[in-house]
Amino acid sequence: MTDAFYSGESEASPDQDWILPGPSPCHHQARDLLRLYGDWEAEPLLRVMIRDIFPGRIALVSSFGAESAVLLALVAGVDPATPVLFLDTGKLFPETLVYRDRLVAQLGLKDVRVLEPEPRAIAREDTYGELWRIDADRCCALRKIEPLERGLAGFEAWITGRKRFQGGQRSNLATIEAEPSGRIKINPLAAWSMQQIVSYFAASGLPPHPLEQAGYRSIGCLPCTAPVAPGEDPRAGRWCGRGKTECGIHRPART
Repeated sequence: MTDAFYSGESEASPDQDWILPGPSPCHHQARDLLRLYGDWEAEPLLRVMIRDIFPGRIALVSSFGAESAVLLALVAGVDPATPVLFLDTGKLFPETLVYRDRLVAQLGLKDVRVLEPEPRAIAREDTYGELWRIDADRCCALRKIEPLERGLAGFEAWITGRKRFQGGQRSNLATIEAEPSGRIKINPLAAWSMQQIVSYFAASGLPPHPLEQAGYRSIGCLPCTAPVAPGEDPRAGRWCGRGKTECGIHRPART
């Protein structure tokens, strides 16, 4: 194993108490899974979740953003036919779409599903495409949350690339969470550092996102994403000056 893998020995090792009892019907299952697998390294954790715990019932949700290639490569190494859900909001950078196609080909991903907002809802609520400027939360709900909920129908679990070093609501991220929806959420890179991400890119020959050299560290929709200064929080370029740090697809596990 390279130093890119989480060994479970860091001070931020998972704590099953991060998942508190609540209305979600799966919180007991999440607590049990966290106890059994919460300190596993990313690759074996993905292997057991994809092949043994949720075979045919788990999907990876990926933005194909600045750090996404790491998790996509790990999942492809376990099973390249694992469903990958990609939210095409209609507001993405063209470079992201090019990057998506490059990674799909390079990693041999076999089941990438493009999720798009419902056209009638867009025509009704965002006729001129300026909702992001007027009500960013509603824009995210329309273009991300609602399409993702449709895409996740039938899945019992999903995999995300969130990490604690990204800060904000992610600072105390557990490796395995229960969602109010009743699904289990797996965060195999929760304890990884930025240096581990960089090392894995280099060791695996993964291409960087085309916008990374321009200072984009966290890449979402074009109107709501800006480059960040060296040393600045990687997500500081998302929804600048709007008091918003998350799109809303990641609902807190606590209730």
